[in-house]
Amino acid sequence: MKKFLFITTLLLALSMLLVACGDDGKTDTASEGEGEKAPEFLSMLTGGTSGTYYPLGGEMASIITDETGIQTDAISSNASADNVISLQEEEAQLAFVQTDVTANAIEGINSFEGNPVDNVLAIGSLYPETIQIVTTKDSGIESVEDLKGKTVSVGAPGSGTYVNAEQILKVHGISMDDIDAQNLDFGESTGGIQDGNIDAAFITSGTPTGAVEGLSATTDVSIVPISQDKIDELVKEYPYYATDVIKAGTYGLEEDVTTVAVLAMLAVTDSLSEDVVYDITKAIFENTDKITHAKGEYVTKESALDGIGIDLHPGAKKYFKEIGVLE
Repeated sequence: MKKFLFITTLLLALSMLLVACGDDGKTDTASEGEGEKAPEFLSMLTGGTSGTYYPLGGEMASIITDETGIQTDAISSNASADNVISLQEEEAQLAFVQTDVTANAIEGINSFEGNPVDNVLAIGSLYPETIQIVTTKDSGIESVEDLKGKTVSVGAPGSGTYVNAEQILKVHGISMDDIDAQNLDFGESTGGIQDGNIDAAFITSGTPTGAVEGLSATTDVSIVPISQDKIDELVKEYPYYATDVIKAGTYGLEEDVTTVAVLAMLAVTDSLSEDVVYDITKAIFENTDKITHAKGEYVTKESALDGIGIDLHPGAKKYFKEIGVLE
């Protein structure tokens, strides 16, 4: 009887050991997978409600929610520079940012002087962001040089628009001290132009921009061109810029207007796992047909690696390698 009890006890102990180890003999598989557990919620920072980031971000957040099962919310913000800081401080997981601003953040220059960011990675670029110097036809402002002495909105504090304005003014021999600079968001900028409180505004956003379209409904809008020699000078010093054209008919413009653009991109904190970011990347770039916003046509697998300027997240890298965009 004692022998039987001993054998029974031994078999029970062995069976418990096998259960703990798993059928494949590996130990502690549950703890190995804990670090890869997908979050229940994600915050995606966008921009002001009258720009492009917010409505486009709302559509992308819905796609991520539907395709991954992770509730993703698009949140209005002051845009690029502030968004990068929020990612750095782990206040959000995803954000719309300008490629130039993110490159500055990683290098620790311009707005990020003395505060380089080391935890932000790329998912992919999305569409060109056009630098639009908006004014009215009767303002008398026909060139960047004409902005001297004028009241000009240069973007919300912490925005990439401010950096763009500063750099464009610089290549024209103008500093912020040469203008009456106002730190306004897009809606405030166009409202100020309409009310006559400001003369012009720098707006970095995909065209057509909602706030400028709203202004054009009541006011004859003019976009200040940038000459090709100044564009060449700008690109030489800041390679993330590219020539862009605002087509005639946009905002009621009678002619094409030559200007410059940077790229909008989606960035992510490195605290998200490879699997989660792979799923997010796949959700976006496999479902671009579900994006109804006008900028959706620019969001493609083929152009997703254009001009990003920073390292890809391993999850995004896995996806782009899988579809053959990245070797």
